[in-house]
Amino acid sequence: MAHILYFRLLVVALCSISECIQHRYHYIDMNKNWTEAQSYCREKYTDLATVDNMNDMKQLKKSVNNQMHVWIGLNNSGVYKWKWSMGDPVNHTNLVINSSINGDGNCVFMRNGKWNHQYCDQTSRFICYNDKLVLINKSLSWSDALSYCRQNHVDLVSVDSEEIQRWVSRLVKQASTPEVWLGLRHSCALGVWFWMNGQMVCYQNWVNSTVDKSCDTVRSGAVQSEDQRWISLPQTKQLNFICTRYEE
Repeated sequence: MAHILYFRLLVVALCSISECIQHRYHYIDMNKNWTEAQSYCREKYTDLATVDNMNDMKQLKKSVNNQMHVWIGLNNSGVYKWKWSMGDPVNHTNLVINSSINGDGNCVFMRNGKWNHQYCDQTSRFICYNDKLVLINKSLSWSDALSYCRQNHVDLVSVDSEEIQRWVSRLVKQASTPEVWLGLRHSCALGVWFWMNGQMVCYQNWVNSTVDKSCDTVRSGAVQSEDQRWISLPQTKQLNFICTRYEE
């Protein structure tokens, strides 16, 4: 019992340590209007650049010479109702409002590290981004999904923050199974859930507070496609899954 208590205390200590997966940005040396740039990014990468936090902002600045005028993925659907190209909420803004331009239907560019906006039909170079996650539309058991991710990418996804949960939520809507495997595993010996990359389960998004921890069969964690909440399932179930990818 003493070693189990020690392990649980260690979990509490480690839950304050978590690294956030960052977007990977790609500067595109072509002149396109905002809509054309969005289409290009969606075809070649994930989308026009999205910024969720200060770490993202630092990486975005590094991806381009500050003097350059480049489109990012922020636009507005009404008077200053700003949103990202993928529809994500705006959690971080560095926007300087240009009062000489009508607020409706404008798109945002970055120059000298600051964001401003202009009419979307103007042309500019732009920045795309890649998510570090990929949905695999194959139906495999949890163990086979883990092997697939480790052979072809990095690992089954670890959802250790609300930000990563948002990325997962976006991907699972495209799944062909009602649930999608995560890199989440239950240890009957220790009575805890853990991520396969070694991280503790600090951030949680279970469908209810009474998670099935029965030990009649080995159980793993999945996310529901409909409401994007986590559930416990026998590892033999055949589901789509999400892998983390190598840096490009």
